[in-house]
Amino acid sequence: MRVAKVSRSTAETKISVEINLDGTGKYDNQTGVGFFDHMLDQLSRHSLIDMTIRAKGDYHIDDHHTVEDTGIALGQALAQALGDKKGIRRYGECHLPMDDAQVRAALDLSARPFLIWNVDFTAPKIGNFDTELVREFFQALSTHGGITLHVDQIHGFNAHHVAEAAFKAVARALRMAVETDPRMADILPSTKGAL
Repeated sequence: MRVAKVSRSTAETKISVEINLDGTGKYDNQTGVGFFDHMLDQLSRHSLIDMTIRAKGDYHIDDHHTVEDTGIALGQALAQALGDKKGIRRYGECHLPMDDAQVRAALDLSARPFLIWNVDFTAPKIGNFDTELVREFFQALSTHGGITLHVDQIHGFNAHHVAEAAFKAVARALRMAVETDPRMADILPSTKGAL
């Protein structure tokens, strides 16, 4: 089974992540940051990756370290669960509409981390959540998961809708990329012989 457990403990945060790439999108995410939990639930549900995430952070400062370190641990768990990446589709993409918002995500599980982020929020906060942390999460996920990730906002003025569309678009792209390709079986999806 393609599963992984990662723990990360620093002076700022304590994070644990458990995932199953071949799940059904079951989730139990408790980071202490309400809106972020809602987004992680969307990421799990729409990628069909089972996720259990626990985080405790230095909330008295702000939510930055908690969100970023969760992205780091989740990226590490994804890389661990993918193993040698034989038989996966590798690439994924999605155009995700949500009311006024449309976000496009495209990714490559290449082991070459790179984030292109073309998303502009019309508000600095969604409730108590800093909208700039959405990018911070995906930067950490991309870097530590070895993911080339492009996220582009096509439309959208409601910050909640834009953020949620981004998480769901990345989730759907991940779902596609981590799936096993029956025509590839145990073949690595690269001519280089390594990913």
